[in-house]
Amino acid sequence: MDDRPYFRPAALDAILADATRLGFAMSCEDRTGSLLATLAASKPAGNIVELGTGVGAGASWLLHGMRPDAHLTSMETDPGRQAVAAAHLGHDTRVSFVTADADAWLDGYTGPPLSLAYVDCRPGKFLRLDDLLELLEPGGLYVVDDLLPQPTWPSDHQTRVDDFLARLSERSNLLGTLATWASGLLVGTRI
Repeated sequence: MDDRPYFRPAALDAILADATRLGFAMSCEDRTGSLLATLAASKPAGNIVELGTGVGAGASWLLHGMRPDAHLTSMETDPGRQAVAAAHLGHDTRVSFVTADADAWLDGYTGPPLSLAYVDCRPGKFLRLDDLLELLEPGGLYVVDDLLPQPTWPSDHQTRVDDFLARLSERSNLLGTLATWASGLLVGTRI
């Protein structure tokens, strides 16, 4: 089976060109992005969050699938990277780009329950998973990638992944499926 996506967000090529120019090698890959678009489409009027914008590849996929009445909040600590995402996608009124630490955002979030959380940074995945899961609505989706070894990983990162995977079964409020596909995924639902 050819599992390459048959659609791509309009801004994606320009975003990836900027990622290359900046030396940013951790953008969401196409198969993961295609799944994100599909999952976002399943959440009409959804309140979606992305922790770890990078330069906006994941956000472009999420926006590609989102309905007109859904909203995406995309968080990134690096203002330079966030500026790239905002330059390419900021015209879309369905997205708010927030330059902040994900820990601080988790501490201060008081909005409605989340319909979908895509986590591409340490908080919400390796740290503070329970805090993020509490923000998901029942049936809300939780998606993480990069669970298979990546060339961009620091030498101590495999231990983080192993610990995360070992503790998944302790979560009574998350039913998930691990997939050794794309960059290694977990797609879960808050129960």
